[in-house]
Amino acid sequence: MGILIGLVVTLGCVLGGFMAMGGHLHVLMQPWELVIIGGAALGTFFVANPMSTVKDAGKAIGEAFTQAVPKEQDYLEVLGVLHSLMRELRTKPRNEVEAHIDNPEESSIFQAYPKVLKNHDLTNFICDYCRIIIIGNARPFEIEALMDEEIHTIKHDKLKSYHAMVAVGDGLPALGICAAVLGVVKAMGALDQSPEILGGLIGAALVGTFLGIFLSYAVVGPIATKIKIVREKKSRLYVIVKQTLLAYMNGSLPQVALEFGRKTISAKDRPSIDAVEQSTLNPGGEKKAA
Repeated sequence: MGILIGLVVTLGCVLGGFMAMGGHLHVLMQPWELVIIGGAALGTFFVANPMSTVKDAGKAIGEAFTQAVPKEQDYLEVLGVLHSLMRELRTKPRNEVEAHIDNPEESSIFQAYPKVLKNHDLTNFICDYCRIIIIGNARPFEIEALMDEEIHTIKHDKLKSYHAMVAVGDGLPALGICAAVLGVVKAMGALDQSPEILGGLIGAALVGTFLGIFLSYAVVGPIATKIKIVREKKSRLYVIVKQTLLAYMNGSLPQVALEFGRKTISAKDRPSIDAVEQSTLNPGGEKKAA
């Protein structure tokens, strides 16, 4: 919603200001200039990026438009599943705990937290490090280094679509100039026409420059920034898991270890201690109540 409001405000001010200066909107209606710029941008996007990044960029744009960042319930479910697993690690034999992490889709623990189970990458991240804890040979500082490296890799992969969009945005002004040059070439072929016709052709060519700059700084650039914000917030879920499990490995009780994870959530989005306690005592309760 925020992106749509911003685009409406931007277009309204730009076009409204142009009309207030005495400009005519029909002059800006140059669809073939847009075809040249948009087609070139799309083509170079496919050239520069593997298909996996192209598909992920579409997904990332959808996440940006829907503001698909973790909400309080997402954080509560992550903390809840971690609490349940840590409690199992403390009280149950190894083979019973392994049943949960080897097959999370069939695990009663993960089924109680469907949002975590739906996030396959996060589920695998949790299970991998719980498995390492069960083995018991690695020391906490070694696990921390490994987690940091994996989280860095995850962030890098999640931000590939952002970097791809930034590259497109950076190239749009130049593509706008290309469209303008082609328009000028067309105008030069009509030098024998009247000044009115020649002026219209030159004006149409300059629209290409306007479109390239406008699309770069008012559309693609801001959307790319929104993608980065959304993806970075989603990556915080991995930091919560890291801090919680490290605290547990260093000897903290499960409920205390949750505080280490909870404190990594930004103050604006952080659930209260009471909400965390209620979520851990009543797994899936909010979902059933709804």
